[in-house]
Amino acid sequence: MDQGKMRKLYYYTCALLLCLTASQLKAQHIETLQQGKPASFRGLSVVNDNTAWVSGSKGTIALTSDGGKTWDWKQVKGFEKSDFRDIEAFSDKEAIIMSSGTPALILKTTDGGNNWQVKYNNADTAYFFDAMDFDSPKHGLVLGDPINNKFVLMETNDGGETWAPFKNPPDALTGEAAFAASGTCLRISCGLTYITTGGNAARLLTYHGKKAWDYRNVPLPHSKPSQGGFSFACGSDRGVMVGGDYAKDIRTDSVSATQLTRSVFVLAEKGPAGFQSCVEYISEKTFLSTGTPGSNLTTDGGKTWIKIDDNSYNVCRKAKKGNLVLLAGDKGRIGIFKP
Repeated sequence: MDQGKMRKLYYYTCALLLCLTASQLKAQHIETLQQGKPASFRGLSVVNDNTAWVSGSKGTIALTSDGGKTWDWKQVKGFEKSDFRDIEAFSDKEAIIMSSGTPALILKTTDGGNNWQVKYNNADTAYFFDAMDFDSPKHGLVLGDPINNKFVLMETNDGGETWAPFKNPPDALTGEAAFAASGTCLRISCGLTYITTGGNAARLLTYHGKKAWDYRNVPLPHSKPSQGGFSFACGSDRGVMVGGDYAKDIRTDSVSATQLTRSVFVLAEKGPAGFQSCVEYISEKTFLSTGTPGSNLTTDGGKTWIKIDDNSYNVCRKAKKGNLVLLAGDKGRIGIFKP
């Protein structure tokens, strides 16, 4: 075969592969399950393919036991004005919720959300909780904005019954903070603890179980309080951070960066379509991200993204045990990712 024919065959093959990839991504979509509730959801915990919880404003929580088809809605009695921006669930009976604002609260239920016990209450206005994560039913952390140039980090070793300051919290730069946007600026995964920051810095802070934290700059916008990294997810061989500028949420440049090695982050060649408040690892090199301009998907580890939904969501999470992937956002909207 001559070079001209070989070149044409090469271009044809490349075009065919691109078309097939785009077709496969378009087949993956998000279906709306619920909407119209007078609450904004930022907390989401998917236990398995049947059980999931959401939490949000006006003291609202909801529980599903059938994979999102139906939901049991509740307001936490006595906390109707609280904004529960993160939730960690362990079953259809046991869950922990965390509030942002004053007072800083952590509550726990063991009866499916019918009754809640206050496990932490701090009326100091300097405390503002951003996120919570557990790596086992017993051990978990709650992240708060910096006080005296140190991020607030609370720790439990008894399943959320008691909380104490983490012995070695990470340093914070002037004007640096974390965003209480999706509960995923704090992650305990891949055997490490990750904190995603924004404001006057966009960094990934990593704790390896030793005394020192690792501080890495990430090439996302970071010169205003509305800018920076918002969420980080650790995959099988790389991590992905998303963010941008929530005040200019249709800005598409510098929205996603992939961590290839401990110190190397690269921006996406074709990023998500605007600001993203959450990213979740799905499988292999597939990640799902979401934000106010819509949801996006990458199947090449964050190199290129395609928009798969226009609806506004704040958070997306995959089941700890299983394949169910749900999303939650403003006005009580809950969606399900269909691969």
